Amino acid sequence: MTDSKYFTTTKKGEIFELKAELNSDKKEKKKEAVKKVIASMTVGKDVSALFPDVVNCMQTDNLELKKLVYLYLMNYAKSQPDMAIMAVNTFVKDCEDPNPLIRALAVRTMGCIRVDKITEYLCEPLRKCLKDEDPYVRKTAAVCVAKLHDINAQLVEDQGFLDTLKDLISDSNPMVVANAVAALSEIAESHPSSNLLDLNPQSINKLLTALNECTEWGQIFILDCLANYMPKDDREAQSICERVTPRLSHANSAVVLSAVKVLMKFMEMLSKDLDYYGTLLKKLAPPLVTLLSAEPELQYVALRNINLIVQKRPEILKHEMKVFFVKYNDPIYVKLEKLDIMIRLASQANIAQVLAELKEYATEVDVDFVRKAVRAIGRCAIKVEQSAERCVSTLLDLIQTKVNYVVQEAIVVIKDIFRKYPNKYESVIATLCENLDSLDEPEARAAMIWIVGEYAERIDNADELLESFLEGFHDESTQVQLQLLTAIVKLFLKKPTETQELVQQVLSLATQDSDNPDLRDRGYIYWRLLSTDPVAAKEVVLAEKPLISEETDLIEPTLLDELICYIGTLASVYHKPPSAFVEGSRGVTHKSLLPRTGSNESVESPDTAPSGGPAADQPSVIPTQGDLLGDLLNLDLGPPVSGPPMATAPVQMGAVDLLGGGLDILLRSDVGGSPAMGGTGGSFTPAPNTAAPTNVGAPLGTGLGDLFDLTGGVGTLSGSYVAPKTVWLPAMKAKGLEISGTFSRQVGSISMDLVLTNKALQVMSDFAIQFNRNSFGLAPAAPLQVHAPLAPNQSVEISLPLNTVGSVMKMDPLNNLQVAVKNNIDVFYFSTLYPLHILFVEDGKMERQMFLATWKDIPNENETQFQIKDCSLNADAVSSKLQGSNIFTVAKRNVEGQDMLYQSLKLTNGIWVLAELRIQPSNPNLTDLELSLKCRAPEVSQYIYQAYETILKN
Repeated sequence: MTDSKYFTTTKKGEIFELKAELNSDKKEKKKEAVKKVIASMTVGKDVSALFPDVVNCMQTDNLELKKLVYLYLMNYAKSQPDMAIMAVNTFVKDCEDPNPLIRALAVRTMGCIRVDKITEYLCEPLRKCLKDEDPYVRKTAAVCVAKLHDINAQLVEDQGFLDTLKDLISDSNPMVVANAVAALSEIAESHPSSNLLDLNPQSINKLLTALNECTEWGQIFILDCLANYMPKDDREAQSICERVTPRLSHANSAVVLSAVKVLMKFMEMLSKDLDYYGTLLKKLAPPLVTLLSAEPELQYVALRNINLIVQKRPEILKHEMKVFFVKYNDPIYVKLEKLDIMIRLASQANIAQVLAELKEYATEVDVDFVRKAVRAIGRCAIKVEQSAERCVSTLLDLIQTKVNYVVQEAIVVIKDIFRKYPNKYESVIATLCENLDSLDEPEARAAMIWIVGEYAERIDNADELLESFLEGFHDESTQVQLQLLTAIVKLFLKKPTETQELVQQVLSLATQDSDNPDLRDRGYIYWRLLSTDPVAAKEVVLAEKPLISEETDLIEPTLLDELICYIGTLASVYHKPPSAFVEGSRGVTHKSLLPRTGSNESVESPDTAPSGGPAADQPSVIPTQGDLLGDLLNLDLGPPVSGPPMATAPVQMGAVDLLGGGLDILLRSDVGGSPAMGGTGGSFTPAPNTAAPTNVGAPLGTGLGDLFDLTGGVGTLSGSYVAPKTVWLPAMKAKGLEISGTFSRQVGSISMDLVLTNKALQVMSDFAIQFNRNSFGLAPAAPLQVHAPLAPNQSVEISLPLNTVGSVMKMDPLNNLQVAVKNNIDVFYFSTLYPLHILFVEDGKMERQMFLATWKDIPNENETQFQIKDCSLNADAVSSKLQGSNIFTVAKRNVEGQDMLYQSLKLTNGIWVLAELRIQPSNPNLTDLELSLKCRAPEVSQYIYQAYETILKN
């Protein structure tokens, strides 16, 4: 009879009977009783009262009985710590038992009893087991060290167990090595700062030797450990890759993914010109394809990982498109993931195949899948320009099917195609208009309205079409209402005579009859624009739209690099870093890919320019529609908010405060001009008290150390150049308020140093400040603190700390900053140019090798050259002066009597700029400087040159 009988009893008074049986002299009866106790414990009954009786049964040679008692002990030791001490002697004795299985069992159970009181008694037995002659005992003891560290880290360190664990990495048995690595990795994760896994070429060699012989889980531990190693050069990286590659053919998918992770990481260091690089790419494809023949759940995990790999290195699977074609019996989650990867792999070479497949999917029965397939056709058109025409005709064929949800999705994607290829496929508009009546989903209706508004001049009955939507205006969703409002304003600007009534009707519906603040605000903006300056309205509403980018759903490059380091873990399935879903700080360390050496690829990822920073060929940022300065109806002129930081993001100044005449100002050339309509109805939200840089309030000097610059730190106050203050907002343009200022960077903190002068006849108070979105995300890090009201003819100096975590939008010129200042009188606007050197960070010094590799890596067309004439400094003085502003000299040499300085700097958004400065003496006292700049975002070069000239000539 099986052991299931132990789980069926429901007797009462059982504890008393069990107690008697546990104390029986007969071994069999004892064993039966312990089994009953374990069964009761398993189904949730409290049998802790039997603790002393069960512990007495430990004194036995029977391995099965011993295991059962140890199981009971692990469960109840925490609730009965005083009783658990009774078992210590048995543990110590069992750790010296001649049978290795019993020794291992004792040490394993010791590790699982999480009771502080008894841990110190266990150190001696554990020390013996770590040096046991039997590898099974040693491997169990290795894991026990990690468990003990979790209970009492200090004890483990004091007893020297960590050093013993490190020694076990050199053990002759591969399983002992694997468990030692697993234990050290576990401990290192909870103490990221400790350098426990001190990997060097010798220890790596031992791990690679053990890799071939240990179990699959041991191999995973070792591979994960290898992934954290930083090879010293590309040759070592290649050697490790060669020894890891055989793991790709392992039967366990976890081993395969761990091997892929190691190879993806180390490939960063290999030059693309190497033959081995191409071989490795070819070897990576088959194991990934094999993973797709597993059961659906495993397929999904594999597909999520492949999605990351394809974004990083599409060339690995570019010839394997057919594997991602959907099977009829795939679950929906697998189908959608495959669809996503198909689009990522779509190229000119395989687009015909992909489109034929997608067209097939669009006739399936699964509605969600069909929608995604239609969207995918649109994404292919945007991604592969040569296929756009074919995609559009495929979409038109699908529209002819008259299947409602297919038609609606097709219209949504055709809108995007129009955005990508203006004036190319507008001939299909007539077909789209035929299906107007069948549209019932907000997104499709909004897309159709956008098309009608955008191409109103080509559609004869555009006014009738839009009027038909207007009839049920209040029943439409906000998305449709906003789109309809904009479309009718566009129509009015294109055909003013015929549509005046229509535009008045929609403006009235949006502003007077609607309770949606977004819609009201936009209605008021258009109303004000059309009534004050129709020419400006035309420029704003009918402005040329930036093209949409090809891949809108790519993972941001730095996050992608981090996720590649987590292939084969939950992070790679969620596509989020562990810090986003692991509670608490334990075990979460940020990882990144290795820097590349000596190759044609970048040291930073090609897209390192952060989102919105001026990066080459980046699609323009399209500001969101409801992005007003503040709630237009909240006429709050109260004092600026101070106190705890607000949780919400600061309101951005995308379209400026309009009812107060703000946009009229921005549309005129003198940005600081007085409002065209003189209204003071505008509102202004002070910048929230977001976290200021830590050292904003630091005293400017700390005694003699600073006087003699003994701090040794870069970016100290000694040399950072600060331009003299200039008038930014004259009093005549701001009702008597004059603002002058400059920007400075001190010890890593950026400040806007302002002087506010009251030249009016009344007291000024309640000051607040806000910045528009700008190229580098500059924003106030604290409210504008003017502690006392500003009396007439009085001035006050303020240093406003800034940070670079605000919203980003590329400005022209790049360093343009639009500012709004509010006081009790009105809101005033001005713009100023900030010098780029305030954005040069303190850790901008590059290593020589890295400098050389990056210089070679940046394309020559990104190099720009400038001249700085008549400079009165020699090479050392130039180097020293520039270092004060965080431009660091990496190397210096003399060529034919001319000094050459090689310099690096880094901007707050992570863009690196490399410089070569040639110093030519032009006459005894003056020198001419030739400056060559290389950067992945060449549009910043002009402004970097201006910074050089400003610093060196002042």
